[in-house]
This record gives sequence, structure tokens and C-alpha cells, in this order.
Amino acid sequence: MLFTNDTIGALFEKQVRKDPEREFMVYPDRNLRLTYKEFDDRVNMLAKGLLEIGITKGDHVGIWAKNVPDWLTFMFATAKIGAVLVTVNTAYKSHELAYVLKQSDMKALAIIDGFRDTNYIDILYELVPELKTCQRGCLNSSEFPFLKSVIYVGQEKHRGMYNTNELMLLGKHNPDDELLRIKKELNCDDVINMQYTSGTTGFPKGVMLTHKNILNNGFYIGDRQKFTEEDRLCITVPLFHCFGIVLAVMAILTHGGTMVMVELFDPLLVLAAVQKEKCTALYGVPTMFIAEYSHPMFEMFDLSSLRTGIMAGSTPPIEVMKKVVKDMYMTGITSVYGLTEGSPGFTQTSIDDSLEKRVKTVGRKLPECEVKLVDPETGETLGPGEIGEICCKGYNVMKGYYKMPEKTKEVIDEDGWLHSGDLATVDEEGYYSIVGRIKEMIIRGGENIYPREIEEFLYTMPGINDAQVIGIPDEKYGEIVGAFVIPKEGYDIREEDVRDFALDKIARYKVPKHVFVVKEFPMTASGKIQKFKLTELAVELLKKENEIL
Repeated sequence: MLFTNDTIGALFEKQVRKDPEREFMVYPDRNLRLTYKEFDDRVNMLAKGLLEIGITKGDHVGIWAKNVPDWLTFMFATAKIGAVLVTVNTAYKSHELAYVLKQSDMKALAIIDGFRDTNYIDILYELVPELKTCQRGCLNSSEFPFLKSVIYVGQEKHRGMYNTNELMLLGKHNPDDELLRIKKELNCDDVINMQYTSGTTGFPKGVMLTHKNILNNGFYIGDRQKFTEEDRLCITVPLFHCFGIVLAVMAILTHGGTMVMVELFDPLLVLAAVQKEKCTALYGVPTMFIAEYSHPMFEMFDLSSLRTGIMAGSTPPIEVMKKVVKDMYMTGITSVYGLTEGSPGFTQTSIDDSLEKRVKTVGRKLPECEVKLVDPETGETLGPGEIGEICCKGYNVMKGYYKMPEKTKEVIDEDGWLHSGDLATVDEEGYYSIVGRIKEMIIRGGENIYPREIEEFLYTMPGINDAQVIGIPDEKYGEIVGAFVIPKEGYDIREEDVRDFALDKIARYKVPKHVFVVKEFPMTASGKIQKFKLTELAVELLKKENEIL
């Protein structure tokens, strides 16, 4: 039986009534602390402010920000009014933002100043020049006809944009009637979250997730770590991913615990947060844990409050898991396997599993869903010891890809099974191990990158005749992006030209780290490009380059 059929807002309000003074969210670096009651009051003000500017049930509201405190205020406020929160990757640049703005039919977008070398405000003014002359909330963009409002997350004023303070004031001075009316209309099967993933083919697709999808998945994931209201989880992963929203926020919400937030990953800030707040759990991708225990000041911190957490995003290296157990007190660390389309968890190890199971497998299937392995060619169900595609069926399977019914059918079959594109084995006890990928996805430090998206982008560079993008094995990130390009006749293209062209237009993690200029690609007899041979060639060329250096 499912844990809940509540909406996110209803479940949160239950937790408020149960323990209003318990801390819900803490930012230790600025000593910001909000109890369940204080956070709920802030969420209600923002929800009423959004209603006042014309955002209501079914509307799409984007958020493009790192883990700032009001990121979660927007998430819960949109959920309470039945709007769909569209999470935008912080590393996106103009090319990717334009795609998501248009494809998602976004009505409002909340933004911060920027991230690293990307100025979000400049990008918005460049993409939507009408912002500079329009009245707030009355945007008419020829390029993005759905977009009506831009909201700056902060106190500063920017031409054509609301800011969060103004929305809070609007909400504070408005009665609760409309908010109460809408809350009564909401259903746990309503879509309230949309995350863009490269999936198995082509350009990013908006994965539609419901209250039921993410609340229940978060609950079962927290249960495998034996979370209670006494747990304090240090959240270092970005909120725009399922790792942040579901594995972290929903796991804490459903167990009534406390979130200790780190706005942007920094190993020193994480170690300090764990010690100061006596965190019991810590999350991260393998590279984050490596950065923490390798830090020269690591020995100075008391991490003895830790007991559990999750290492996921890419397959956890066995030695890294062992070191975290030994040196970071995380004897109950777990790993989760899944994908955004599965809300995301399919399988997870448990705090009670043996160390061997926890370092060598991704655990058993989560409750209330089915998991099986099938032959990718025949669809036949496979047994223990056989390698097949891992598939999942149940409450956690997405509603579908937004406005892409054909793409949805490619991954969810007629019987409701979600096909992952990943190859796995299962043992006699039901523990799954991921052994490879059918798809060509590159996973760079936990970020999913689909080669075709970058190939299509490289085709827009003058002088490139053809491009093939592959993953190159890398010690730090697991994989990095490599590109092979064939120039057009008469063009002299060098590696730095391609990287310079890409750096300003696509997210840095997608920019090819290595570019190889060639005359042809290795082909099969039937004319198919052999990508595995390109990967082998890249490794060989880089070895020779290092030998010369």
C-alpha cells in the first residue's frame, strides 16, 4: 500500500500541525533557520502572491537558481496552487534556456543573478528584449508567447521583473479564500514538477511528475535509511535534480526531519555544516565525497554524528564507498538506482544490508513498484545471473514527456513498464547490479549528457561538416565529453576553435573537453558510425599526447 495519497501541500501542513516548532530548513553558513510553521507561513504568502499576478493551477513556473533559500519556497508555493514547477539546470546558457522556455510553455520564470560565469539577467534581456519596456506581468514576447512574468529571487529591482519581496507583500495583504479554494481542487495525480532530461534520444524532454510520484518515492528512500523526525540531512546536491527534490527534500518531509542546506557545493562548507549542525545523513555524487575526505582540513572536523546517506548520480566506486564508511562514520550509507522518469528510484540498498551488498550492488527494488530485467531484443523476461535491460512499473513511473507522446511510447510500453536503457543483472536475493548502458548517454560526475544534443549544436558552427560526440573514461568524473569533427572543405578548424564556440552557448559540463579533427569516421559495412571505435581512438590519441608531453 502506498505511503500517501496526499498532495505535497496537504502533507506538509500535516507535519506543521504535528510539530510546528521543529526546524525544517537550516542554512548554517548564514545562520538562517526556519521551523515547519515559519516556512509554511512564507510558502502561503508566496502562493497568494503568485495567484495575485495570474499564476494558477496548471500553469508552468520555471526556477533558474542554485540552492538559495527561496528555491524551496517556490517549490512548495507552486505545489499548493497546483502550478507546475519547471526546474532549470543552473549550468544552462542562452541556447538551452531558450529551448526550455519555449518547449515547456513557461508562463513565469524565477531567476537569481547568475551562476559562475553566466549572467542570468543579461541572458533574459537578450532572449526577451521586451522585458525592458513592458509592465511587470504583462510581457508580450514574440519569441516566447506563453511567458508573461519574470521574478527576481531577491530584493533588488530589475526592469520588467517582480521580486520575491513584492510577491510576499502582495500575498500578505490578500485573503486566503482563493488559496483555500484551489487547494480543495488539487489531486495527488496532478503534475506539479517538470524536470528536463536528455533521456534516451535527442533534445531534452520535460518529465512530468506528480505529487504521488515524488512524495511516495521520497518516503521509501528515507525509509531505507531509517529516517525519523530526529534526522538532520545535509543537502549538497542541486535542487533542480531528482536527487535534490525527491531523494533529499521529499525523504525529509515525509519523515518530519530537518534539512541542512549548502547553497553551492564546497567540501569545506559541507564538512563545517555536518559538524555544526550534527547532521546524521549526507548525500552526494562520488566526486563530492572524494573532495570531502581528500580535503587537507578533513581531519579537523568531527563527523561522528553521521550514520547514513546516499551516494548516487553515477555508479559508486567500491573503494570510495569503503573510505566513506571507514573515515566518515557513514556505516549505513546507501546507493539508489533510477532515472528521472521513475521519480527517480527503482532500487536502493538498505542501512541493514551487508557492506559487500552496499558497495557492489544498487540494492533491491523499492516497495510498491515492480522491477524486472528483459532481453533488449526480444523483450523476454530474464532471470538471476542474466544481463538484461532493467525496467520498472508502478506508482513512480512519470505521467509522460510534455508534448511528446511518441517519445513517451518509446520508453513506456503498452503494459506500463518504463524501459531504462541500462543493462543490469540480479542475484538470487533480488539485488541488482548495473553493468552498462544500451543508450549512448555520457554521465559526467552525475550529469547526464546526450551526445546527439551536442552534435546538433556543433552542426551550427560554421565550417563543421560532421560531428560525433562520445564519452571518454576519466578518473575524476567517470566520463568526459569528446568530439570528433570533420571540417568543411577550405576550413582550418582547431580544437580551441570548437571549444571557444561552445563555451558561451552551452553549459560548461557539455563542452567537449577534447576535440579531434579527422577526415572520416569508422563505419560498419551498412554505413553506421562505430562510436565505440571513436572512444578507443580518443583514449589512444590522449595517451600519445601525454607521452609526448
